[in-house]
Order: sequence, then structure tokens, then C-alpha cells
Amino acid sequence: MADREETERPRLDKWLWQARFFKTRSLAAKVCAGGGIRIDGVPTQKAHAAIRPGQVLAFVQGRHIRVIEIVSLAERRGPASEAQTLYRDLQPPTPEAALPASGGPRPTGRDRRALPPKGGSD
Repeated sequence: MADREETERPRLDKWLWQARFFKTRSLAAKVCAGGGIRIDGVPTQKAHAAIRPGQVLAFVQGRHIRVIEIVSLAERRGPASEAQTLYRDLQPPTPEAALPASGGPRPTGRDRRALPPKGGSD
């Protein structure tokens, strides 16, 4: 008989949830389905993609691009200290490496009144 790891490799979305990169498994699946994750440099749109230790994942999390190596597989979603043992961060997020913010919050009434009037300035 084959070992459990050979026959039952975990799903990508489940492992991302267990490693606490995403708050819910459905959010991890949505990111996978959107094509936002690369496995060893190859884009994937499959939340059910099988993963194994040694593979490198790259994905956007918040305003940072995360590049991690899978160190081990999980049996359950445990505490954060346990989740951090599942991966090695190859490119830790830094404030300088943050992606630019998109747009920002809506201006308040005071902010709009402070803007110059639209139209031609004669």
C-alpha cells in the first residue's frame, strides 16, 4: 500500500487556510480561482491543486506579494505558532515593498470644497 502522503495530497486552498494566510477557506478558494496564485512559477486557477513540501507559492496578500516555500503539510488548522511551522517565508513583506494603494478613501465634504472648481479657469 502507498503512504498517505502519496495518495492524499492536500488541496491548495485548504493548506493556505490551515497556514493562516486567509481567514476563510472560501476566500482562499476565491483567490485560487481568480488565478492569483503561482505554484513553482506556474499560474493556477485550481483551488483543488495538489501541493507537496518543497513547492514555492507566490500570491498577493493585502498590499504585499508573498513568496513562500511549503515546508510541511498540516492535519488541522491550529494556532498561529503551529501555522508558521508549515512554511518558510522567502520574501518577507516590508513596508517598502508594498503595492501602491488603489484610489484611497472617498473625500469628505470639506475635502471637496477645498478642491479647485471644475471647468475652465479664465
